[in-house]
Amino acid sequence: MKRERQMAMEILERLGGKENIARIAHCMTRVRVSLYDHQKADIAGLKNINGVMGVIEDETLQIVVGPGVVNKVAAALCELTGLELGEVSKEDIAAQTKAEIQKRNQTPFKRLLRKIGSIFIPLIPGLVASGIINGIANFAKNAGADPTETWLQLLLIIGGGIFASLGILVGYNTAKEFGGTPVLGAIAGILVFNPALADVKLFGEALTPGRGGLFAVMLAAWLMAVIEKRVRKFVPNAVDIIVTPLVTVLVVCLFTLVAVQPFAGWLSLGITSGIKAVLDIGGAVAGAVLAGTFLPLVMVGLHHGLTPIHMEFINKIGSTPILPILAMAGAGQVGAAIAIFVKTKNKRLRNIIKGALPVGFLGIGEPLLYGVTLPLGRPFLTACLGAAVGGAFQAVMKTAALGIGVSGLSLIPLIADNKYMLYFAGLFISYVFGFIFTYFFGFKEEMAENI
Repeated sequence: MKRERQMAMEILERLGGKENIARIAHCMTRVRVSLYDHQKADIAGLKNINGVMGVIEDETLQIVVGPGVVNKVAAALCELTGLELGEVSKEDIAAQTKAEIQKRNQTPFKRLLRKIGSIFIPLIPGLVASGIINGIANFAKNAGADPTETWLQLLLIIGGGIFASLGILVGYNTAKEFGGTPVLGAIAGILVFNPALADVKLFGEALTPGRGGLFAVMLAAWLMAVIEKRVRKFVPNAVDIIVTPLVTVLVVCLFTLVAVQPFAGWLSLGITSGIKAVLDIGGAVAGAVLAGTFLPLVMVGLHHGLTPIHMEFINKIGSTPILPILAMAGAGQVGAAIAIFVKTKNKRLRNIIKGALPVGFLGIGEPLLYGVTLPLGRPFLTACLGAAVGGAFQAVMKTAALGIGVSGLSLIPLIADNKYMLYFAGLFISYVFGFIFTYFFGFKEEMAENI
């Protein structure tokens, strides 16, 4: 813990001190810090801290330190600043950072993906644990285990719990992200997936529980936040606690049933059917493009924006066909890193690769991305090319995943239709081609001089 605390102290110093820290959070590999004044941050100094693999400058500064380490560094930062994880130190953080955000000239689409990422990132540990438990249980069932065995039933209950209540969690986080009361967002999630809707007829037709899926939940929870803030402007303080949530819930819930769910249902069908059609028609080419362009999304932290699409596929057809394809991005990086390790004589670079490769095999690619391929430049491109070859294979083999939150070798138990070996073959292909492209075309020893 001493090393992580030292890292936290150095990070805090280069961020401008604790007075400049508004909020601290983290995902699987990155400490995410909101600052009051981005000008006070020494980005070059942050990148030079021993153990920091990369820094992404954004509305929320993302400091890549790797899995396991990130929890300890974030905890140490909280201790040094006196903040709790996720706590905002002052209520006017939005006003203070508004001008800074606008300066960055972000597109609405990028902002939307980042918002979606912020909604799902806190859920990732639960999705990972539950997904792997589900995968083990389904693997056991496919291997011939008796479905009535108590241990297997318990595994399925434990593994499926978060997915049964995911709408509530997503609604809660959505309302919170957009400045509303989180529990009102949770009510939106409860409404959209409430089985009792099937017993109600509206305009002569029975309502459909779950229509629009998580898209409907996010839209409804966002409306909760918007309407709540509008209503509060006109409600006297004395009755605000009663009138504001009452009006908000009634208005938004009725509007959700009449308009949001039908619209979200159309949106969901369009996205999932469109992607499925692209994969069916495009085949290997579509798989290559998806896998080959995924690393740039990871690079800027936008990849979590695809989470609701994965979940809609799982809700509609029971599995997501794009996750095994996108997982090839990390495998291409692994192959590229092995090629560099074999070819280079630079001890620092070899040590970085030795530390990052094990988690790279397990599907956590940020340490290799920010510590190896991206700083070197050309290996980032050859890793993408290796990923494209594996993605093409996965698309042709039509592999799919029963859950999300994991990648690489960790995804094997979640592969649908017993296509475990086909998925592994795709991984191996990405390893090999990532290695070949990088060894022969992507790396020269002089690239390692300034690593």
